[in-house]
Amino acid sequence: MTVGTQMQQAIAGVQSAAATMKTFALGTQDKQAKQEFEQIAQQLDSALQSLQQRQQYIEQQEPQYKEH
Repeated sequence: MTVGTQMQQAIAGVQSAAATMKTFALGTQDKQAKQEFEQIAQQLDSALQSLQQRQQYIEQQEPQYKEH
């Protein structure tokens, strides 16, 4: 498995987790739980941006890792 493939899998996992937290936030009436789910989703979105930037860097430095 290439580094590019591993990064894509990591990105997909973080995207899935963020979507799940957003769904939980929408599905609860508990204000504290909603706030916590939204905060976790924001943290995951931030991590996602970092991973995507890292993936772009990897692809620029090592073109063979780029998935077609």
